[in-house]
Amino acid sequence: MTVTPSGEAETYESNASHQHSREQGILKLCAGAIGIVFGDIGTSPIYAFRETFAGHHPLDPDALHIYGVLSLVFWSMMLVVTIKYVSIIMRADNRGEGGSLALLALINRTTGGKRWTAPIVLLGVFATALFYGDSMITPAISVLSAVEGLTVVEASFDPWVLPIAIGILAGLFAIQSRGTAKVGALFGPIMLTYFAVLAGLGVWHIADNPSILYALNPWYAVQFFLSDGFMAFLALGSVVLAVTGAEALYADMGHFGRKPIGLSWLCFVLPALMLNYLGQGAMILSQAPEVAAQTIKNPFFLLAPQELRLPLVILATMATVIASQAVISGAFSVTQQAIQLGFIPRLRITHTSASAAGQIYIPVINWALMWMVMLLVVTFQSSSNLAAAYGIAVTGAMLIDTCLLAVVLFSLWKWNKAIAGVLLAVFFFVDLAYFGANLTKVPDGGWFPLLVGCIAFTLLTTWAKGRKLMIERMREAAMPIKIFISSAANSATRVPGTAVFMTSTPDGVPHALLHNLKHNKVLHERVILLTVKIADEPFIKQETRCMLDDLGNGFHRLIIRYGFMQEPDVPAALMRLTGCGPEFKMMDTSFFLARQTLLPASRPGMAVWREKLFAWMLRNAESAMEFFRLPTNRVVELGSQVEI
Repeated sequence: MTVTPSGEAETYESNASHQHSREQGILKLCAGAIGIVFGDIGTSPIYAFRETFAGHHPLDPDALHIYGVLSLVFWSMMLVVTIKYVSIIMRADNRGEGGSLALLALINRTTGGKRWTAPIVLLGVFATALFYGDSMITPAISVLSAVEGLTVVEASFDPWVLPIAIGILAGLFAIQSRGTAKVGALFGPIMLTYFAVLAGLGVWHIADNPSILYALNPWYAVQFFLSDGFMAFLALGSVVLAVTGAEALYADMGHFGRKPIGLSWLCFVLPALMLNYLGQGAMILSQAPEVAAQTIKNPFFLLAPQELRLPLVILATMATVIASQAVISGAFSVTQQAIQLGFIPRLRITHTSASAAGQIYIPVINWALMWMVMLLVVTFQSSSNLAAAYGIAVTGAMLIDTCLLAVVLFSLWKWNKAIAGVLLAVFFFVDLAYFGANLTKVPDGGWFPLLVGCIAFTLLTTWAKGRKLMIERMREAAMPIKIFISSAANSATRVPGTAVFMTSTPDGVPHALLHNLKHNKVLHERVILLTVKIADEPFIKQETRCMLDDLGNGFHRLIIRYGFMQEPDVPAALMRLTGCGPEFKMMDTSFFLARQTLLPASRPGMAVWREKLFAWMLRNAESAMEFFRLPTNRVVELGSQVEI
């Protein structure tokens, strides 16, 4: 084949254009990640440095402590965020999706559900439960800390801090039902501006005291511990506030991908954060001791000159609203995953965007979060008080992530045991130190996220256990399908149309089918026994979604599989189905559902109080009709009784 010079030029231009568009795509994803993923960790400079010195265990703002704390902040970011999450854990994705539940599903699928995975599953569920405590505290402390900046501008604003913070938070939760697509378009530019301002303010003060850069030396952290011992250990409880939000990088990986999040962190977010922390330290060291003692009470806003402090408060407030929005959206996503994986009853889920599948709204979660956030703000009154409650949920989740990582390194990736052991020993040492330091906060407010976590854990495990027992009891009582077909198919009157009987187990005859035959004494010409299954992977391709088995005499067993990130739509799946007779028409199709009533059983199952809790959750679960998008005028519900 002969290639002309002009052809070479065209090929070169085509490749260059493809490379340019790919680079543009990555840059766009990086900007999106900065706008959404890094909101939580990005707002930490507002309160983290302050709390370490002026919080519940105050330190003198002298050179030893400032250098030591900044060294701890830097190396925490490097070890926890850069190495543990960005470099290692984010490689353990479940078909592109991240987060504790996605990692649990990956471990369960890959290891085949071995016996030792049961405690690992419980750990992962508890990490999810702790997330709900974190998602209540993050909006409260973030918005409150930003609004408190008004008192730096003008002390007389102090009585207005709480009302303004409550108003902002109420507005934020109120607009959730309208979706975040339009507001989300502003997130990237605002957060880019915010991080640029962080870096600029930091560089301005570092220029006055460049020796602050020596704080990056880990020896200063060691000196801090050698000098102060237990006080340095207690300081870790506040230092860890600088890395809160690290777990969000992993949870949001499915939206942006590992590479854009990693690039954004290393090239933009990490430098901006560290420059700001170093700038705060440089500013304090350049002041007289008596002035520094006052400045350390709110150093972030004092970085800016007097005339720019109000704009900085406004920018910081917008950043904290964005961080809160990301956490609220994260709570919706985690809840959807938990529903699909069988840890939470069906809840009403509304899609707020026709194009972005991940943009959802769950009313129950939204309003529950709003009331708890309001309660936190009114009860704790200030971000400094809230800081005592903050951190324990985050460090607990980080510790559990390290446990899950141990399973991944040894069982999934088969790493060299010596290398993996050393790495895990470092991670466990750091995580246990932070978790231990935060345990000292329990009497001062740390009990709150632990209480929320324990309640959520009880609800999640009760639903999972009760659902498993209920399915087992129904399977035990079910008649074999072949016997039913042979006895009933020829004796019952057949009527035109299609009947779809929804059943949670693909074995035996559904209760709804038995009750329908008993009361109406007819069978439809086409009978579909339908089970919807949620796989341990985020997405199932359209072509492999349905599994159809012809049982004869017009009976068909159909299993429809969805990923845990997908929303079931039974009518849409039936419309695409072939191989079981004529095309499905919804006006000729009836859907039969069984509504179970639980009865107390003498056999051991769950404790009585858990049986009652499960029964309450079952009664209040969203109707299968709405959850599976069934046409409301084509659904028949039949009651059945089950012992657990």
